[in-house]
Amino acid sequence: MPTPAMLAAKTAELTIGDCKTELPVVVGTEQEVAVDIEKLRAETGVITLDDGYRNTGSVKSDITFINGEEGILRYRGIPIEQLAENSTFIETAMLLIFGELPSADQFAHFRSLLSEHEMIHEAMRHSFLGFPATGHPMAILSSMINTLSCYNTDVLEMDDEKDVENAAARLISKIRTVAAYAYRTSQGLPLVYPEPEYSYCRNFMHLMFSSPTRQLEFDPDVLRALSLFLILHADHEQNCSTSTVRMVASSGANLFASCAAGVCALWGPLHGGANVAVIDQLQRIHHSDMSVPELMELVKQRKEKLYGFGHRVYRKYDPRAKILRQHVTKVLDKLGKPDPLLDIAKELEEVALSDDFFVSRDLYPNVDFYSGILLRAIGIPTNMYTVMFAIGRMPGWIANWKEVREANSSIYRPRQVYTGQPKRDYVPFDQR
Repeated sequence: MPTPAMLAAKTAELTIGDCKTELPVVVGTEQEVAVDIEKLRAETGVITLDDGYRNTGSVKSDITFINGEEGILRYRGIPIEQLAENSTFIETAMLLIFGELPSADQFAHFRSLLSEHEMIHEAMRHSFLGFPATGHPMAILSSMINTLSCYNTDVLEMDDEKDVENAAARLISKIRTVAAYAYRTSQGLPLVYPEPEYSYCRNFMHLMFSSPTRQLEFDPDVLRALSLFLILHADHEQNCSTSTVRMVASSGANLFASCAAGVCALWGPLHGGANVAVIDQLQRIHHSDMSVPELMELVKQRKEKLYGFGHRVYRKYDPRAKILRQHVTKVLDKLGKPDPLLDIAKELEEVALSDDFFVSRDLYPNVDFYSGILLRAIGIPTNMYTVMFAIGRMPGWIANWKEVREANSSIYRPRQVYTGQPKRDYVPFDQR
């Protein structure tokens, strides 16, 4: 943690051989201390090297704060626990994108925009048929978000806050339609139209599971659980996909292209696909003779990987995992559908939290550990888990895209330390 002297410092001195330079010190609102190296190369000819950007602050941002050592997550200053308890996904999305909780009138207006833009162009319905039935929904989602820009050309150039609001509403509304259609197309099911009077989460479930001739009803606790899942995934600071969105946005790319790039980054199994790996591991334990203690011993011997534990940022229990753990039990109890995977998960957690091998390595449950079980409880197919993550993360991507746009910053362009061959001459074929 920063010391009082570090917090009070205005500059940091860097010595490289006989060269000394002073670098500005920047202190964030939550007492995070950073050394500003923006002019380091210009003044010294030297750059910093931070493989994977793990110790690099790439931006100043007002959106999300994380304290990994204390297990803290806040959206625009509001603790995630309060939002999970009191907010809805759309209200949380507006908080992230526009900076404040909306008034009743602002919320109603944005809600009307979601209803206005929930349909996709009829020609796009035919585009889904061009994908093979075996196509992964994330591939389809990324492609179709880019395709949306072809049918929404009026929001590619934005002049004011109203344009941004309109574009944000279109993308948040249409992504659930595109996601549901991607799933239904893969199953050979007919597509259904959204219902304007339905809530955001109810409409998504309707698009996923109703049919043209029969509209299903959904338990309020199931819809609340879905909203909770989306809230908890709405933003998470400068993760891989959000950093990708910002990188693409810095080139001047439009909102749709930038967020489509975010989908591609999220698709990676080390990012958005982790909850699928958790479910696969829990199912493997359930269908085998392996006990939880036996699995943990294999993990200690490096013969197995334990999914859903540990986090790149958090060094304590992921606050989102705590919230999900409580709600997944509630949903399963309400639906009367006990899940043996939840029992195995709780046993895994109990063993890990009581074993110094895992505690000393900061291997606490993360959000992926319980999110897959929650999605499974409300009926979401496994191949849609990462798509659900993308729907939830969309407000955070939009907020970060908006922040880059408003900053009018230069295009992002990291440097590198070249470790390849020194200068050498071309050798003709007959001399090789």
